[in-house]
Amino acid sequence: MNRPNGQQIKEIRKQYKKGQEELRRDEKDRGLQRSAHSTISNHKCEYESVEEERLIRNEAVAEKIGIFRSKLPVLLKQLSKIKDPRNPEKIKHKLAALMIYGILTFVFQMSSCREANREMSRPMFWQNLIFFFPELERLPHHDTLNRLLSDIDVNQIEILHLELIRQMIRKKKFRRYLIDNCYPVAIDGTGKFKRDWLWDEECLERKIKKNDGTQKQYHVYVLEANLAFQNGMTIPLMSEILSYTKGDTGNDKQDCELKAFYRLTARMKKTFPALKIMLLLDGLYAKGPVAEICRKNNWQFMIVLKDEVLPSVMTDFKSLCVLEKKNRYIQKWGNRNQVFRWANDIDYHFGSNKKSQQILHVVECKEKWQEIDPQTGHRVEKSSRHVWLSSKPLNLSNLHERCNLGGRSRWCIETGILVEKHHGYQYEHCFSYNWNAMKGHHYLMRLAHLFNILTRYSERLAKIVKDNGVRGLIRFIRDTIANPWLDYIWLRERLAAPFQLRLV
Repeated sequence: MNRPNGQQIKEIRKQYKKGQEELRRDEKDRGLQRSAHSTISNHKCEYESVEEERLIRNEAVAEKIGIFRSKLPVLLKQLSKIKDPRNPEKIKHKLAALMIYGILTFVFQMSSCREANREMSRPMFWQNLIFFFPELERLPHHDTLNRLLSDIDVNQIEILHLELIRQMIRKKKFRRYLIDNCYPVAIDGTGKFKRDWLWDEECLERKIKKNDGTQKQYHVYVLEANLAFQNGMTIPLMSEILSYTKGDTGNDKQDCELKAFYRLTARMKKTFPALKIMLLLDGLYAKGPVAEICRKNNWQFMIVLKDEVLPSVMTDFKSLCVLEKKNRYIQKWGNRNQVFRWANDIDYHFGSNKKSQQILHVVECKEKWQEIDPQTGHRVEKSSRHVWLSSKPLNLSNLHERCNLGGRSRWCIETGILVEKHHGYQYEHCFSYNWNAMKGHHYLMRLAHLFNILTRYSERLAKIVKDNGVRGLIRFIRDTIANPWLDYIWLRERLAAPFQLRLV
């Protein structure tokens, strides 16, 4: 097929736009509703004067700093529990001040230690930070923070993170987003960074193909757990950093994602012993021991099931679907026509001599929808198929909630990881080759991401997010603090008033 010329491309684009309009009308006539995708408003700046812009900037900063300062008592209380290994006679910066400084470097999305040193030391930026955080007292060098993270127990930073989330759960901030009265927790692993040389004994090892054969590569891999809510809000929860020494070094077997999963869930149960949790997992975790752990912890789960995994369960599912023809439901969701079928109470035996047993429930969702092909401008049929293992029997009353609002929300953690990698948090940047300091920077980054997510979903900042986007909001606040926009008198009165965070 010859490549289209300019005139043909214009015709295709014209046909594409016409096809989109016809498709929307057709979907509306059939009772389908296309889900709205949030995009940044396409208009010029709406501020009519410098004073109006100053007011908006002050309000945005007041909300952002208000969120941070409302959590400051918990921050300072937990930071005081971290043992400071430094010589008291040589300390210039308090431990709590250094930790707050470290969190703020990620809150304002400084791309590296050098940028943090350069930007945060600017006189106006630092003067405004001191106004909001008098605890900082004096400006530290980022190397000072790095040396501190090399020596302290950085796991205490994650404990601080978890205490903040526990406080918000206690105040029922996420109550409206629960699935079957459970907190949905998605777990997924991802690579952090890699090198061709071994910089620490904790690094994982793998072989990669090169033109001249194979070569060893050393890398850091992290298993992340996030609260993944149905509205797209993804709250960083816990991290389990894989380590070579935690594997079976005697048999030359290193750490793996499943081993890390068992450690992570044990810590999660210890941290939230009574919390109702629903785990949202990908196909790697479609295993009997995983279901056994969830049942032991009184957790629910929705696990992706691939056809080649658990063949006995899939065979029983297909057979039961033929027999139980009533276990079928058709619905419209968004712009999609969905067909569900399910089978409950499937026996699955596993372990040595198949002595262990779990009762599993399987649901399949097939859906179809239409799109306009941008290459041709013609309407095309799209389809997808999803299968999940459920911890709870399926029925008409819980099908939509568990599958569409619960199981699909697992994708939110992948989006959250991509945001941390490519949207300003420098997930893959090596802030230190000291393993302990590297972990410390990772925990500080996740904690800062938590604060930025709360800012992004704040009711008072919804208009700015709509106009500028999430990264635009962060840049808007950072630029305001870096320049002489702030009204100290107004801000002092605003921050002195009781603060309440309202999420959209």
